[in-house]
Amino acid sequence: MSEPNLNVVDPEISRLIADENRREFETIRLIASENYASHAVMQATGSCLTNKYSEGYAKKRYYEGQQVIDQVEELACGRLRELFGAEHVNVQPYSGSPANLAVYLAFCNAGDTVMGLGLASGGHLTHGHSVSITGKYFKSIPYGVRRTDCRIDMDEVRALAKEHRPKLLWAGTTAYPRTLDFAAFRSIADEVGAIFAADIAHIAGLVCAGVHPSPMAFADVVTSTTHKTFRGPRGGMIFCKKEHAAAIDKAVFPGLQGGPHNHTTAGIAVAAKEAQTPAFKQYATQVVTNARVLAEALLARGFGVVTGGTDNHLMLIDLTSKGVAGKPAAQALDRAGLVANYNAVPFDPRKPFDPSGLRIGTPSVTSRGMKEPEMARIAAWIDQVVSTPSDDALIAGIAAEVKALCATLPAPGLTV
Repeated sequence: MSEPNLNVVDPEISRLIADENRREFETIRLIASENYASHAVMQATGSCLTNKYSEGYAKKRYYEGQQVIDQVEELACGRLRELFGAEHVNVQPYSGSPANLAVYLAFCNAGDTVMGLGLASGGHLTHGHSVSITGKYFKSIPYGVRRTDCRIDMDEVRALAKEHRPKLLWAGTTAYPRTLDFAAFRSIADEVGAIFAADIAHIAGLVCAGVHPSPMAFADVVTSTTHKTFRGPRGGMIFCKKEHAAAIDKAVFPGLQGGPHNHTTAGIAVAAKEAQTPAFKQYATQVVTNARVLAEALLARGFGVVTGGTDNHLMLIDLTSKGVAGKPAAQALDRAGLVANYNAVPFDPRKPFDPSGLRIGTPSVTSRGMKEPEMARIAAWIDQVVSTPSDDALIAGIAAEVKALCATLPAPGLTV
């Protein structure tokens, strides 16, 4: 006898899922950390693997009945090692922040000095920001970007590292549009005896496709989420040299968490297989092309583009020249079906919850098959909305145009 489906068991949740499905299908999603997972990835994450508890690692579990689960985890790890050229990988972290916490637990003691890109300069909370546990339990020394061009100042990184002798040096960003010089970070880490950690959560898909430099040859440990440009489920992964494998594995389990989410591990394995295809490389290349074209189009329309452009999947837009703040602009864009997030820009005079800028990314639109012509249309729409954020009739008209465009470019994994 078949069981009742979700619509019968819980019509409220069923309706909300349908609403979100429709929203994701009918809007242009420009949030740099979002993407569309494939139907195959979502099939894996919605599977019976969610029923199984598997504390420990393959062949070393605390519960019996792991004959299938061990194969799933080994398959995920093997594919990722090959894809990224890594010596060791752990796919059990629940997401990117827990993966980063495992790095601290593996290499640091409370009170140790750590360094990372400051949040206001495009870094991540878990690289030592004061509101994060990483800034409360460790002595955090942030480095920043130059005022002249808003790029990471490697001379400052070196000087701060020599002065403060950090135990852990992070290279990773969440709102920085340029490539990272992993070799230079490695050199600085060696000079001061630091562990060098690279956080590639945003750029993992670009790295494995060869369109962004890889940190694997330089970093002691590399962390990442498994979604964003990688197009997998919401999870985390840690790569490291073999000499650090035991410390990393012990930090993840039993250090920070219990049983892994086996359904997520399966989804990661599927995403890794998809990322091995020529189609994925073409996708990643187009992500970067789309970002550059969109940044250039916005520059041409008088927007302030931080660093003057982008090398990766995102751009930071300073709206000061447009006479509007980031939050009302993002809210107006959302009503127009153009979903972005307000974001601080380097040296922002405004408060973090009401900043001067927007962060815009191209992973999701590229997954829908959008290319250069669509980037030109998006730039024109953004310009119209930001120029008149209170014009409800204009915004409604643009929302209808956005919906019509999206209908011609179905989103992976969604059904309507």
